Amino acid sequence: MMDPYDRFELLLNDRVVKTPIALASMAGMVDAGYVLERSEHVGAAFIGGYSIDEPTIAASRVMAEDGRKEFLSDDPIEEIGRQLLLLNDSDVVAGVNLRGSSPDSFRAVSERFGDRVIYEIDAHCRQPSMIGAGCGESLLQHPEALAAVIEGLKSDGVTVSVKIRAGVAKNDQDLARTIWKAEADIIHVDLMDFGHAKLRQIRNSCPLTIIANNGITTFARVKEMFSHGADLVSLARHADPATLARLDTAIAELADDVGWYNAPKQLCRGGDIRAFCFCCMPVKDCPLLPALRRIGMERSEFIVMKQEGVMNTPLVHGEHTCFGSLAWCCKSSTPCMFRDMTLGKLGLTKQDYMRYKHRLSDTIMARVFCDENRDDAS
Repeated sequence: MMDPYDRFELLLNDRVVKTPIALASMAGMVDAGYVLERSEHVGAAFIGGYSIDEPTIAASRVMAEDGRKEFLSDDPIEEIGRQLLLLNDSDVVAGVNLRGSSPDSFRAVSERFGDRVIYEIDAHCRQPSMIGAGCGESLLQHPEALAAVIEGLKSDGVTVSVKIRAGVAKNDQDLARTIWKAEADIIHVDLMDFGHAKLRQIRNSCPLTIIANNGITTFARVKEMFSHGADLVSLARHADPATLARLDTAIAELADDVGWYNAPKQLCRGGDIRAFCFCCMPVKDCPLLPALRRIGMERSEFIVMKQEGVMNTPLVHGEHTCFGSLAWCCKSSTPCMFRDMTLGKLGLTKQDYMRYKHRLSDTIMARVFCDENRDDAS
């Protein structure tokens, strides 16, 4: 059996993620017991949400009186500790979804548990009482407050996820950049009915790990999310063991067959910015040129970036390919006798080729987003 890191090359909170499937939090439902029942086919899980201060606890009580399930405790930090203890021996990377009204409320939790868990800021809840407490969607309307919470948690040196709902903020691309520049690590996005176009916009706006959420219960939907920017997908209401097992098996087969489980579509076919790794030389009128203009990158800079990105790798070879190097070659699913002839001479499989393209893409993403003045490439 292939090692999970070799298969997905995916880390969260410095831990190997065995499969890019996460459990999303559902208040009153997703606790340690819920996770452990599904742990065989889950790589990460966010328990909660837990209200962690007086304003949000009061809001949770109102929501419970209205018939919603809620995790209610006189001492939420102690309760979170009990749940995390139950997950100690699990191979699922644990996160905890938190609803608080101030940066200090979140830091009280991170100071207690340190770097053993991912802290997920709930900027997602749309219940009026929670919004009135300054939590949930209120943070999407007040990004400066969200940034303050992120910065407070990051000052404790912990991994931070932000759960957002697409279409609530004035501009989701600006929101993604705000979350990135505040130094969060993960955006967990409920895409609502927006689909892959919204996901691609967010992917093109930041280099963070992205978890796509909402209605992702079929393998076709999973592949759509992966090919437009998601690193993981998450399930909530339909996270039954049978569905999770089916998706886990299909994703593993995809990874083994292709070599890069969430490879983007090529840019000319609607792919996101990661697809720069598949683009040929910028010598003709194609979607690459406007994409470069949107991020303020000159053609010459793009050429040097890719040439440097393949140095000391097999992708530097390919004198018989269209542009003299595998750096400029397309996705393995696109037929090309010259690329495949070069791979054969080098003794590389198509899976090997795609793994090297994955690393080239990571290098490109780091280069593109190293300059805070870059605009998005959507």
